[in-house]
Amino acid sequence: MMTLEAGLYLIPTQLSDVALDRVLPMHNIDVVREIRYFVVESLRSARRFLKKCDRNIDIDGLTMNELNEHTDLKDTAALEAMLEPISRGEAVGVISDAGCPAVADPGADLVAIAQRRGYKVFPLVGPSSILMSLMASGFNGQRFAFEGYLPVDGHARQARLKEMTRRIERERQTQIFIEAPYRNNQLIADLANQLPASMRLCVASDITGENQSIVTRTIGQWRQAQYDYHKIPTIFLLFN
Repeated sequence: MMTLEAGLYLIPTQLSDVALDRVLPMHNIDVVREIRYFVVESLRSARRFLKKCDRNIDIDGLTMNELNEHTDLKDTAALEAMLEPISRGEAVGVISDAGCPAVADPGADLVAIAQRRGYKVFPLVGPSSILMSLMASGFNGQRFAFEGYLPVDGHARQARLKEMTRRIERERQTQIFIEAPYRNNQLIADLANQLPASMRLCVASDITGENQSIVTRTIGQWRQAQYDYHKIPTIFLLFN
C-alpha cells in the first residue's frame, strides 16, 4: 500500500482494447488503487477502466464527478468543488475516455484551477495518440501543432487547409488533426483533392491496438491508394 500526496493525478487510459501492461506502468495501477475521488469524462468508461486496473476496487465506494463536453466550464465554482478534497489532504484523479487527460480534453480547465490554487499536479505516464503518431510519421517532431477537428463546412475547411499549408511551408511545422471516425475516408478524399501532390500525409489508426496502422504517403500516392478507415480511431498529420 502506498501513501499518496494530496494533489491532482492525471491518469492516462488505453487508446485501444489491449492488456493494460502493454501501455501503462504498474505504478499507475498502484496510484489508482489509493484514490477515492475522481473526475471522469464518462462514468461508464471510467468504471470499466478502474475494474480493469483492479477487480477488487469498490466502485460504489468512490466519488466520481463528470467533466466533459456537456459541462459548463464557466461554472468555476462547480469545477473548484471537484478539487475540494485536495484541500483536505486527499488525492483526486482525472480519467479521460482514451489517452492522456487534459490534452485535447476538458480536463485542462480543471488543471488550470489546480495550478491557480497552488495544488500539486501529478501527470502519470501513458499513451498519447498525438505524440505516438508524430513519433512514427517521419515528420518534424520539434515544431508541430495539434489542430483538433477541421471545420465540417467545405469553405471553412479549405481555408483551414490553406493556413496549415502556409505553416508547413513557412515554419516547417507539422500539422496534426482528427476527424469523427465515420468521416475518416471522406477526409482523406478531401485532402487528396485539395492539397499538392508532393505534400505528405500520415494516417495513424488504432494506435497501440491489434490492428495498428501508421502509413505515410504523398498526397499523390494517397490519390491512387486503396484504404478503409471507416469508424476506426484515427489521427492525421501533414508535412512537406
